[in-house]
Amino acid sequence: MSAVLLDGKKLAQTMQGEIAATAAVFTQKHGIRPGLAAVLVGDNPASRIYVRNKRKACQQAGFESWLHELPHECTQAKLLDLIRRLNQDPTVHGILVQLPLPPQIDEKAIIQAVSPLKDVDAFGSENLGLLAAGHPRYLPCTPHGVQQLLLRNGVQLEGAHVVIVGRSAIVGKPLALILMQKAAGANATVTVCHSRSRNLADLTRQADVVVVAIGLAEFLKADMVRPGAVVVDVGINRLPDGKLVGDVDFAAVRGVASAITPVPGGVGPMTITMLLHNTLSAAQLQTMKS
Repeated sequence: MSAVLLDGKKLAQTMQGEIAATAAVFTQKHGIRPGLAAVLVGDNPASRIYVRNKRKACQQAGFESWLHELPHECTQAKLLDLIRRLNQDPTVHGILVQLPLPPQIDEKAIIQAVSPLKDVDAFGSENLGLLAAGHPRYLPCTPHGVQQLLLRNGVQLEGAHVVIVGRSAIVGKPLALILMQKAAGANATVTVCHSRSRNLADLTRQADVVVVAIGLAEFLKADMVRPGAVVVDVGINRLPDGKLVGDVDFAAVRGVASAITPVPGGVGPMTITMLLHNTLSAAQLQTMKS
């Protein structure tokens, strides 16, 4: 058996086209283009690539897009001042502060400083709290991208046992909350595992769907997957030879799973797509409130 590839790049193109069409109608009706401000502190090469890709997607979707670049030695006070100005700017509907930040800056303080209405990453406590309470404003981009990738490929989530390997506040925890919602496209039974879970392989072998976001190259092996399960790889790691791989041993697991995401080209493009989705939602919400 060779698993079906869950092509995130192809689906992202389709969904971004849908978002662009909806944004065009919004702009025609209100005379406003959804606007995303990206903030990049320092010159991390990976961060620069991520921001460039996000801005390119914004432009293709008909959004306004701004990039604010600050030096690596930037103080927390200066970054907070920029965020305050962006919070007050009515043309900016979404604010993206690219992580990681330099060590002299408290990431938690920066995340909490972004207005909840403009927190299109949905990293802040208010938006995560709304998700936990069951009436979310915005869904965190990567977990929402995982959900959409599964649903649009016909993977049944309702009643399914989903095992998530990884408990970060960016992927593992919010994905569990999304899939447990009493809502269409959710209603899953979710188990969250991590590096200290006992008998981890026994848990992953019980899953209908395994989502791996543990940050370890090729961690999930074929003997950790029940034959016919769906496997989603959120990780991206660079090996010493320069090759990019995920958190799943792709070649081995593909022979066991019924469907699997590639790395790259799986979850990554979906993250950017859901960022556009949230920015459009933020523009719609802020326009209604104004």
